[in-house]
Amino acid sequence: MTHTEALALGILQGATEFLPVSSSGHLVLAEHFARVQGAGLAFDVFLHLGTLLAVLIYFRKDWWAMFTFWRAEKTYRKLLIYILLATVPGALVGFLGEDLVARHFRDPVRVAYLLILMSFPLLVAELLSPKNKELQEISLLQALLIGCAQALAIFPGTSRSGITMATGLLLGFRREAAARFSFLLSAPIIAGAGAYETLKLVQNGEPLLPVYWTGFLAAFGAGFLVIAWLLHFLRRHTFYPFIVYRLFLAGAIIGLKWLG
Repeated sequence: MTHTEALALGILQGATEFLPVSSSGHLVLAEHFARVQGAGLAFDVFLHLGTLLAVLIYFRKDWWAMFTFWRAEKTYRKLLIYILLATVPGALVGFLGEDLVARHFRDPVRVAYLLILMSFPLLVAELLSPKNKELQEISLLQALLIGCAQALAIFPGTSRSGITMATGLLLGFRREAAARFSFLLSAPIIAGAGAYETLKLVQNGEPLLPVYWTGFLAAFGAGFLVIAWLLHFLRRHTFYPFIVYRLFLAGAIIGLKWLG
C-alpha cells in the first residue's frame, strides 16, 4: 500500500463514518471497483482510531462534562449512562456476527441492496417525524432503541450514523440532536472495536508501518471536518440529499455489475 492509497482510504473512512452513507459499504466498493486494497487488520485499526480521535476532540467539552460526573450536571451524568448502555446491543452483535458478515455480506450488489433498503428509515423519518425534541429530553428507552438500531450497522451498506440518526428522528428528535447523539454513541463502539482489533494485532505480531499513520491522520482530519460540517448543515437542511446519493450509488453499483 502506498501513502496515496492510505490517504484516500483514510479520507473515505473519516468522511463516510459520520455521513449517513455507510463507511464499510464504501470501503467494500473501493476495494472491489478501484482495486484499492487495505493493508489488513493493522491499517483498519489505525483508521478506526483516527475517527475515534475526531469524536473525542470535537466533543471534548461534552466528554469532560460527562466523565467529571462527581460535579457534572444531572443531564450529563444521565447522558453518559445512556450512551454506555446503548452501546451494549451493537457490541454484542458485532462480536457474535463479525465473521458471518465478513463471509457473506461484503459483496457490492448486497451492499447496493442495503443502501436502498436502509434509505427508507431516513425517508420515513423525514416525512413523518415531528423533529421537535432536544437531546436533553432523551429517555433510557429511547437511547436503547437507538443502540439496537446501531447493531444493524454490522451489515455494510446500512450506515451506523444513518440508522441511528433515522431512529433518533423517528423518536421525535431534531436533526441536529439526533446527529449529536449518534456521534457520541459512536465513540464507545469504535473504541471497543479498536481495542478488540488491537489485541488481535498484538497476538499476530503484525509490524506497524509508517503508511498506517497516513491513514490515521487522514481519517482523523476528514472525520473532524465532516462532524463539524454535518451538524451545521442539519440546522437548516434535511437528509434528502443523502437519501438521493444512496439510491444513486446503489443504482450505479447494480448497473456496473449488470454490465460486467
